[in-house]
Amino acid sequence: MNSIHPSAIIASDVILGHDITIAEGVVIDHHAIIHDHVSIAANTYIGCQCILGEYLADYYPDYDNKAHPLSIGPHALIRSGTIIYGDTTIGSHFQTGHRTTIREKTVIGDHVRLGTMADIQGHCSIGRYVSIHSGVFVAPNSIIEDYVWLFPHVVLTNDPTPPSDSEKGVTIRRFASVAARSMILPGLTIGEHALIGAGSVVTHDVPPGKAAVGSPARIKGDVETIINPDSGEPAYPWPRHFSRGMPWKDEGYDMWLTRNEL
Repeated sequence: MNSIHPSAIIASDVILGHDITIAEGVVIDHHAIIHDHVSIAANTYIGCQCILGEYLADYYPDYDNKAHPLSIGPHALIRSGTIIYGDTTIGSHFQTGHRTTIREKTVIGDHVRLGTMADIQGHCSIGRYVSIHSGVFVAPNSIIEDYVWLFPHVVLTNDPTPPSDSEKGVTIRRFASVAARSMILPGLTIGEHALIGAGSVVTHDVPPGKAAVGSPARIKGDVETIINPDSGEPAYPWPRHFSRGMPWKDEGYDMWLTRNEL
């Protein structure tokens, strides 16, 4: 039995399954498919041709959709063509670009943004205020902590001897930034506030607060020594200079940090 709030706006050609909860202020645009066991919290927009609660592999032997719940928090903006599998939990203020894919058994925190054609391959943990840009590939068993930036076409791998059944996910610690077209090899850890330069291939762990660049990536020093060419001031740690969309935008990072134990 479905629970649909009277204020929800659902286009006439949307397909709804069973055991669905749609809260107040939800808008579901044309040709979207909402499979069984999906919960959509208040004031969420679902774009055209999205598929929510996509089938897992256990559907296909007998074409029976098992109970694999999908929960989407309030104030989400899910753009057209996005596919999100069951057994997934997503926090509040979530956003996607177009044609984003999120596989099963993924947990996503609040205020996360995924770019167009980002591919989250399941069994992943993504923290709060994470920005994952267009074309990023996140392999299964990846751990991405709070306030991480993954720029366009970053690849997180997980198979050290492909093809194999050995999966070792990458871990990206808080406040780390991985620049465009970088690749992180299986099982590695990128430390807190670390920076990976564009086009790097990372073959070893990167310690906290260090910058690594190249293929293979080498440690070039402390991120605090990197100067912004426009301002002439240190560019890192980046939260001291960038606050758009972040919880410290009204008071500044240093003041916010004194009130929050990290």
